[in-house]
Amino acid sequence: MGLFQGFGVTLKQMFKPRLTTPYPDAKRPKPPRFHGRHVLNRYDDGMEKCIGCELCAGVCPARCIYVRGADNPPDAPVSPGERYGFVYEINYLRCIHCDMCVEACPTEAITETKLFEFSFTNREDAIYTKTELLVDDDGRARRQPWEFWMGDEDDHTSAWMRATAPSGAVGYEDRVVWSEELGFGYRDPERGQHTAADAEDHTTNDAEDAS
Repeated sequence: MGLFQGFGVTLKQMFKPRLTTPYPDAKRPKPPRFHGRHVLNRYDDGMEKCIGCELCAGVCPARCIYVRGADNPPDAPVSPGERYGFVYEINYLRCIHCDMCVEACPTEAITETKLFEFSFTNREDAIYTKTELLVDDDGRARRQPWEFWMGDEDDHTSAWMRATAPSGAVGYEDRVVWSEELGFGYRDPERGQHTAADAEDHTTNDAEDAS
Protein backbone atom coordinates (compact mmCIF):
# COMPACT_ATOMS: atom_id res chain seq x y z
CA MET A 1 0.00 0.00 0.00
CA GLY A 2 2.84 2.34 0.86
CA LEU A 3 4.32 1.87 -2.62
CA PHE A 4 1.11 3.00 -4.33
CA GLN A 5 0.80 5.98 -2.00
CA GLY A 6 4.26 7.06 -3.01
CA PHE A 7 3.38 6.85 -6.71
CA GLY A 8 0.20 8.83 -5.93
CA VAL A 9 2.26 11.73 -4.62
CA THR A 10 4.34 11.67 -7.79
CA LEU A 11 1.29 11.62 -10.08
CA LYS A 12 -0.29 14.56 -8.24
CA GLN A 13 2.82 16.66 -8.76
CA MET A 14 2.83 15.91 -12.48
CA PHE A 15 -0.51 17.62 -12.99
CA LYS A 16 0.15 20.70 -10.85
CA PRO A 17 1.07 24.04 -12.52
CA ARG A 18 4.78 24.35 -13.15
CA LEU A 19 6.73 26.85 -11.07
CA THR A 20 9.68 26.97 -13.44
CA THR A 21 9.93 28.95 -16.66
CA PRO A 22 11.36 27.80 -20.00
CA TYR A 23 14.72 29.39 -19.24
CA PRO A 24 16.65 30.65 -21.19
CA ASP A 25 13.84 31.33 -23.68
CA ALA A 26 12.02 33.32 -20.99
CA LYS A 27 12.98 34.81 -17.65
CA ARG A 28 10.94 35.23 -14.52
CA PRO A 29 10.15 38.87 -13.63
CA LYS A 30 12.66 40.35 -11.20
CA PRO A 31 11.58 42.01 -7.94
CA PRO A 32 11.50 45.84 -8.10
CA ARG A 33 14.52 46.13 -5.81
CA PHE A 34 16.57 43.37 -7.38
CA HIS A 35 20.23 44.39 -7.66
CA GLY A 36 22.16 43.46 -10.79
CA ARG A 37 24.76 44.93 -13.10
CA HIS A 38 25.46 48.65 -12.64
CA VAL A 39 25.08 51.48 -15.14
CA LEU A 40 26.36 55.05 -15.08
CA ASN A 41 23.56 57.42 -16.01
CA ARG A 42 23.54 60.61 -18.03
CA TYR A 43 21.23 63.61 -18.32
CA ASP A 44 18.99 64.10 -21.32
CA ASP A 45 21.49 66.54 -22.80
CA GLY A 46 24.13 63.80 -22.75
CA MET A 47 26.19 65.12 -19.83
CA GLU A 48 27.36 62.56 -17.30
CA LYS A 49 25.81 62.52 -13.85
CA CYS A 50 29.00 61.32 -12.13
CA ILE A 51 30.94 64.19 -10.55
CA GLY A 52 33.89 62.10 -9.38
CA CYS A 53 33.19 62.59 -5.67
CA GLU A 54 34.28 58.97 -4.90
CA LEU A 55 31.55 58.50 -2.27
CA CYS A 56 30.48 55.24 -3.90
CA ALA A 57 34.01 53.88 -3.61
CA GLY A 58 34.27 55.03 0.00
CA VAL A 59 31.04 53.36 1.12
CA CYS A 60 31.55 50.08 -0.78
CA PRO A 61 32.03 47.27 1.79
CA ALA A 62 33.66 44.99 -0.79
CA ARG A 63 36.10 47.67 -2.01
CA CYS A 64 35.24 46.78 -5.59
CA ILE A 65 34.79 50.35 -6.92
CA TYR A 66 37.66 52.56 -8.01
CA VAL A 67 36.97 56.18 -8.95
CA ARG A 68 39.36 58.98 -9.81
CA GLY A 69 37.91 62.42 -10.41
CA ALA A 70 39.31 65.18 -12.58
CA ASP A 71 38.52 68.84 -13.19
CA ASN A 72 36.01 69.51 -15.93
CA PRO A 73 37.51 70.94 -19.12
CA PRO A 74 36.32 74.57 -19.35
CA ASP A 75 35.63 74.38 -23.07
CA ALA A 76 33.92 70.96 -23.10
CA PRO A 77 32.62 70.00 -19.64
CA VAL A 78 31.76 66.34 -19.17
CA SER A 79 29.41 66.84 -16.20
CA PRO A 80 27.51 69.85 -14.81
CA GLY A 81 29.79 70.10 -11.77
CA GLU A 82 33.36 71.25 -11.33
CA ARG A 83 34.65 67.69 -11.57
CA TYR A 84 33.74 64.48 -13.35
CA GLY A 85 34.56 60.79 -13.06
CA PHE A 86 37.75 60.51 -15.10
CA VAL A 87 38.25 56.85 -14.14
CA TYR A 88 35.43 54.56 -13.01
CA GLU A 89 35.88 50.82 -12.52
CA ILE A 90 33.86 48.07 -10.83
CA ASN A 91 35.38 44.67 -10.10
CA TYR A 92 32.54 42.15 -10.33
CA LEU A 93 34.71 39.42 -8.88
CA ARG A 94 34.28 41.25 -5.58
CA CYS A 95 30.94 43.10 -5.92
CA ILE A 96 28.20 41.80 -3.59
CA HIS A 97 25.42 43.95 -5.15
CA CYS A 98 24.48 45.54 -1.85
CA ASP A 99 23.35 48.77 -3.61
CA MET A 100 25.14 50.95 -1.05
CA CYS A 101 26.91 52.79 -3.87
CA VAL A 102 23.52 53.76 -5.27
CA GLU A 103 22.38 55.08 -1.89
CA ALA A 104 25.58 57.07 -1.39
CA CYS A 105 25.65 58.77 -4.78
CA PRO A 106 24.54 62.43 -4.43
CA THR A 107 23.65 62.80 -8.12
CA GLU A 108 22.11 59.36 -8.70
CA ALA A 109 24.73 58.70 -11.32
CA ILE A 110 25.05 54.98 -10.57
CA THR A 111 22.12 52.59 -10.48
CA GLU A 112 21.73 48.84 -10.89
CA THR A 113 19.88 46.98 -13.62
CA LYS A 114 18.18 43.60 -13.23
CA LEU A 115 20.89 41.71 -15.14
CA PHE A 116 22.80 39.12 -13.14
CA GLU A 117 23.92 36.54 -15.74
CA PHE A 118 27.65 36.96 -16.26
CA SER A 119 29.95 34.46 -17.92
CA PHE A 120 33.52 35.70 -17.78
CA THR A 121 36.22 33.85 -19.65
CA ASN A 122 39.01 35.93 -18.13
CA ARG A 123 39.46 38.19 -15.14
CA GLU A 124 39.83 41.34 -17.24
CA ASP A 125 36.24 41.05 -18.47
CA ALA A 126 35.04 41.08 -14.86
CA ILE A 127 36.47 44.57 -14.31
CA TYR A 128 34.04 46.98 -15.95
CA THR A 129 35.44 50.34 -17.00
CA LYS A 130 33.61 53.62 -17.51
CA THR A 131 33.27 52.87 -21.22
CA GLU A 132 31.29 49.71 -20.46
CA LEU A 133 29.26 51.18 -17.59
CA LEU A 134 28.11 54.44 -19.19
CA VAL A 135 24.68 54.22 -20.84
CA ASP A 136 24.44 54.71 -24.59
CA ASP A 137 22.60 57.46 -26.47
CA ASP A 138 19.29 55.66 -25.92
CA GLY A 139 19.79 55.42 -22.17
CA ARG A 140 20.40 51.69 -22.34
CA ALA A 141 23.17 49.64 -20.80
CA ARG A 142 25.93 48.77 -23.22
CA ARG A 143 25.58 45.04 -23.90
CA GLN A 144 28.73 42.99 -23.53
CA PRO A 145 29.38 39.66 -25.30
CA TRP A 146 29.56 37.76 -22.01
CA GLU A 147 26.19 39.05 -20.72
CA PHE A 148 22.84 37.35 -21.29
CA TRP A 149 20.28 40.06 -22.03
CA MET A 150 16.63 39.48 -22.86
CA GLY A 151 16.01 43.16 -23.58
CA ASP A 152 14.15 44.34 -20.49
CA GLU A 153 16.64 43.99 -17.65
CA ASP A 154 17.42 47.71 -17.81
CA ASP A 155 13.85 48.95 -18.23
CA HIS A 156 13.91 49.78 -14.53
CA THR A 157 17.13 50.37 -12.68
CA SER A 158 17.47 50.36 -8.88
CA ALA A 159 13.97 50.89 -7.52
CA TRP A 160 15.05 52.97 -4.55
CA MET A 161 17.29 56.01 -4.63
CA ARG A 162 18.30 58.62 -2.11
CA ALA A 163 16.31 61.74 -1.36
CA THR A 164 19.27 63.99 -2.10
CA ALA A 165 18.60 66.57 -4.79
CA PRO A 166 21.44 66.81 -7.34
CA SER A 167 20.91 70.54 -7.62
CA GLY A 168 20.47 71.08 -3.90
CA ALA A 169 16.95 72.48 -4.30
CA VAL A 170 15.28 73.17 -0.96
CA GLY A 171 12.06 71.57 -2.13
CA TYR A 172 13.74 68.17 -2.26
CA GLU A 173 15.02 68.26 1.31
CA ASP A 174 13.90 65.23 3.36
CA ARG A 175 11.94 63.92 0.39
CA VAL A 176 12.52 60.83 -1.70
CA VAL A 177 11.84 61.39 -5.40
CA TRP A 178 12.68 59.84 -8.73
CA SER A 179 15.22 61.73 -10.76
CA GLU A 180 15.20 61.85 -14.53
CA GLU A 181 17.53 59.37 -16.21
CA LEU A 182 18.43 59.35 -19.86
CA GLY A 183 16.06 57.03 -21.69
CA PHE A 184 13.72 56.46 -18.74
CA GLY A 185 12.32 59.76 -17.46
CA TYR A 186 10.27 60.10 -14.29
CA ARG A 187 8.71 57.02 -12.72
CA ASP A 188 5.91 56.58 -10.23
CA PRO A 189 7.11 56.71 -6.62
CA GLU A 190 6.90 53.77 -4.27
CA ARG A 191 4.80 53.79 -1.13
CA GLY A 192 5.87 56.62 1.15
CA GLN A 193 7.77 58.46 -1.57
CA HIS A 194 6.94 61.75 -3.23
CA THR A 195 7.09 62.93 -6.80
CA ALA A 196 8.97 65.92 -8.15
CA ALA A 197 5.63 67.78 -8.38
CA ASP A 198 5.10 67.18 -4.66
CA ALA A 199 8.51 68.66 -3.98
CA GLU A 200 7.67 71.77 -6.03
CA ASP A 201 4.38 72.17 -4.14
CA HIS A 202 6.29 71.79 -0.91
CA THR A 203 8.64 74.61 -1.96
CA THR A 204 5.72 76.84 -2.94
CA ASN A 205 3.94 76.24 0.36
CA ASP A 206 7.10 76.99 2.33
CA ALA A 207 7.55 80.25 0.43
CA GLU A 208 3.94 81.23 1.11
CA ASP A 209 4.30 80.43 4.80
CA ALA A 210 7.47 82.50 5.01
CA SER A 211 5.74 85.52 3.44
